[in-house]
Amino acid sequence: MMKPISDRVVVKPAPAEEKTAGGIIIPDTAKEKPQRGEIVAVGPGKDGNKMTVKKGDIILYGKYAGQELNYQGTDYLIMREDDVLVILD
Repeated sequence: MMKPISDRVVVKPAPAEEKTAGGIIIPDTAKEKPQRGEIVAVGPGKDGNKMTVKKGDIILYGKYAGQELNYQGTDYLIMREDDVLVILD
């Protein structure tokens, strides 16, 4: 598995919505990038500051946050903890 450094986290993005609330199927070209995902790895922190997020947290992040990465056939995002907007319960 990946082990991020400093204050970075690895996120597995949630899949893009396939249908609208009304049941209309969304074509691939119109799907928006998800802004929600699950933390799969957390770095140790930076400058003595501990990380707020932990592995398994479901988060929301900024629309353009993170660096895309495909690792062993799965898509991930690597981002700084500052790019995480909220932890969902």
